[in-house]
Amino acid sequence: GTFNIKREFFMKVSIVTVSFNSQNTISDTINSVLHQTYPDIEYIIVDGKSSDNTVNIIESLKDKFNGRLRFISEPDNGIYDAMNKGIKMATGEIVGLLNSDDIFASNTVIEKIADAFKTSNAQCVYGNLVIVDKNDINRVLRESNCGQYKQGSFRRGWHPPHPTFYTYKKNYDKYGYYRTGFKITADFECMMRLLEENGLPSKYIDELIVKQRVGGVSTTFFGHIRGNIETLIAFKANNKGIPLLCLPGKIFPKIINSLKRKLK
Repeated sequence: GTFNIKREFFMKVSIVTVSFNSQNTISDTINSVLHQTYPDIEYIIVDGKSSDNTVNIIESLKDKFNGRLRFISEPDNGIYDAMNKGIKMATGEIVGLLNSDDIFASNTVIEKIADAFKTSNAQCVYGNLVIVDKNDINRVLRESNCGQYKQGSFRRGWHPPHPTFYTYKKNYDKYGYYRTGFKITADFECMMRLLEENGLPSKYIDELIVKQRVGGVSTTFFGHIRGNIETLIAFKANNKGIPLLCLPGKIFPKIINSLKRKLK
């Protein structure tokens, strides 16, 4: 009897990290998962056949997880293809993604996320993120506090910070995985599909979930342009008209946020 109660109480959470030549940051990422206080975590690393020391670092830390870390290293068709592989490998009820240069902001992050699922009818849970200096993760460059989703928010440029986004695995099985035709904004499109198109109930927790190192393709000038074009295609793919307020809604808060930090 007691075992069943306990088992229900601790829903298994699968965390997926996609890596490629991440030797400089991957050990920070892995250790931030290792030190989570939540008792039922499965960790999956999908490596894209790194040519640096990444795989050796994963191997060296693997035993600390007592069988809870699984990883593969093979070529893939880009980051979203690798994410899909990881989600399909997951055996937890809840799935989230942690990039190979990001870390959890505290040791109790997964505890708080699991608690939000347990105490609400939410199908998706997300929280706050800070973008930090590549070499000094305590130096915050930008904050992303998204607030609670409201119907139509995506059209105004709102979206949850993807590295803080958790949902039940069954939702990927039912509503589809990341669409690999998008090179930069498949995460935006997928979250929009779950929240806006299929109306899944969601819960925002006002907690810092992830520290994200600055960098990545979407933060370059051409990355921004391509990302904005893909954002518009994402609306079309979800039978939404082209929203006029979306791009200003995505861009202006970032500019204001950066200026605020500079003035501090």
